[in-house]
Amino acid sequence: MLMRETALFIDGPVGQLEALYLDHDEPRGLALLCHPNPVQGGTMLNKVVSTLQRTARDAGLVTLRFNYRGTGASAGSHDMGAGEVDDAYAAANWLLEKHPGLPITLLGFSFGGFVAASLGGRLEKAGVTLERVFMVAPAVMRLSETDSLPVQCALTVIQPETDEVIDPQLVYDWSEHLSRPHELLKVAECGHFFHGKLPELKELVAPRLSK
Repeated sequence: MLMRETALFIDGPVGQLEALYLDHDEPRGLALLCHPNPVQGGTMLNKVVSTLQRTARDAGLVTLRFNYRGTGASAGSHDMGAGEVDDAYAAANWLLEKHPGLPITLLGFSFGGFVAASLGGRLEKAGVTLERVFMVAPAVMRLSETDSLPVQCALTVIQPETDEVIDPQLVYDWSEHLSRPHELLKVAECGHFFHGKLPELKELVAPRLSK
């Protein structure tokens, strides 16, 4: 199994997007990873994103993580909304065109949880079949009525119980009012960045990637 990601650039809506891509000899599917708030220093190298990437890799998935516009070596400037979803859409299409016929899973952390959820709805409307969406400590307050979540795939929400960035109750309330089937997994004694809890995160994600 390949272990080292390849650095590359993808054509995005406002210029090139910096990305890390990992192929697989016998891939079971695809995984696109969306990173946290770029204004607060979030990048594709965030340790939670890195843990999710390795978990997807170990599950036999081709992985792609990327920097939104204005982050790292990606062109443009931050939009903090639809623009980052547009970037993710370009990254997803690049991955899907490179590996036609393979199912895709979206994994987003914090702000990236909003991006992954919104992207999932957009991909589904475009006729793309999604395997699963993971929203980890998601910024659900950024989701508006115009952000349609996917309805056909499995949805897993993972929320730290002592999150100091995203109010856990916001996520619980959002989950309670979400009409589509999904699972909400709470991580006890865990803050937003999963300090000391990354193995627990992997243990929650890994079996669901293998289904």
